[in-house]
Amino acid sequence: MLDLHPLLTAARQASALTRAGQRAGFDRASKDAEGDPVTSADYGAQAVICRALAAAYPDHAVIAEEGADQFMTLLTDSQRERIAERVGGAVGERVSIDQVTAWLDHGRGVESEITWVIDPIDGTKGYIASRQYAIAIAALADGEPIASAIACPGYGRGLLFYAQRGGAFVEALDGGSPARIAVSGVTAFEQARIVGSLERHKGDHPGSEAVYDALGIQPNQRTLVDSQAKYAMVACGDADVFMRLMTAEHHRHWVWDHAPGVALVRAAGGVCTDMDGAPLRFDAGATMPNRGMVISNGWLHDRLLDAIRPILE
Repeated sequence: MLDLHPLLTAARQASALTRAGQRAGFDRASKDAEGDPVTSADYGAQAVICRALAAAYPDHAVIAEEGADQFMTLLTDSQRERIAERVGGAVGERVSIDQVTAWLDHGRGVESEITWVIDPIDGTKGYIASRQYAIAIAALADGEPIASAIACPGYGRGLLFYAQRGGAFVEALDGGSPARIAVSGVTAFEQARIVGSLERHKGDHPGSEAVYDALGIQPNQRTLVDSQAKYAMVACGDADVFMRLMTAEHHRHWVWDHAPGVALVRAAGGVCTDMDGAPLRFDAGATMPNRGMVISNGWLHDRLLDAIRPILE
């Protein structure tokens, strides 16, 4: 059975690094033609997490959002040095640029029974704007998320959610006793709380609006949030539904954007499918073959899928 504690410690350390970056400033770049942002804190947080994996599970495979190639090409020497210093400050030891580079690509291309999936800063735009963001980690076995940790520095005063051994838990990010969490028991859509993505390109908002209107869900029941904090909200009962429908053809679902959240919601008793009602798949590498996704407390799920079908047709 996996011991998640080294990753929980790493998630806390990565959170401290990202918070420090917000206070002191961070370097920012665009990492692709679509202009998706990446910050020095993304690289730093991933290095912290992969350092923990290299020590605890050196033979396990890793699929992570960032990589050493971009770290070496997008950043200057002084920026890389600053990241190494901040990683060292987070983990409490002197760290070199070469170590950061090695950690960023740790486990890449490896085959093993367990694969770790990492999004060092999920919701980078939210991080830059001082909104919600998450440090998200999941373990996959046979393509299924079996454990996860999601640190949410902007969730209240900061919370650390995790799923392991069949249960879902939350602790204060700065330390404290764990509390078990579970999805809500809401069964009526007039009482349901809906959470959605702030980034419009990540879902078909008109399609979602049609579903909500058909179910009688009012605008004041809906909240837009960055990152996998949305999954955490469903898992702990602060929200009841998260949908991403009719995703534009050019937008891909990356496994690191969803595997940690799916593991958490499932462990808390919720249900996660695509918009056709099929299981979400994490066995196809970095991208998911599913069309959209529907995440709920379970009580509302079948009626959500029924309301979605006319949109699909």
